[in-house]
Amino acid sequence: MMQYMETELARAEMEECIQNCEECHRVCTDTLTYSLQMSGNHMEPDHLRLLHDCIQMCRTSADFMHRGSPFHGLTCGLCAIICEHCMEDCLRVDEDDPQMRACAHVCRRCTESCRQMASIAAG
Repeated sequence: MMQYMETELARAEMEECIQNCEECHRVCTDTLTYSLQMSGNHMEPDHLRLLHDCIQMCRTSADFMHRGSPFHGLTCGLCAIICEHCMEDCLRVDEDDPQMRACAHVCRRCTESCRQMASIAAG
């Protein structure tokens, strides 16, 4: 019975992580589009590159979890690192900008969720 509950808990946490990755992918994509229409810090190549990295890694991590890949813990670990950097960078670019704050918020949530998933996968 305990094994069943742990499995159900892990599945629920994985589903939440998938949702967080998919939301982060969507918001970072919106933020990239927004940044390309702005000027100043929004257009810095490193900022745009980091948004691209976050978008791609969130998509990859969600895909690995959807497929039940045994490597999903590794992708989630990297996703957490990239999302944390993206969160910090969005706040650096313009912490008063609502789009940058929204991006930082979802990146923070994805960071936490992916760290948890990587920890669970590591055993």
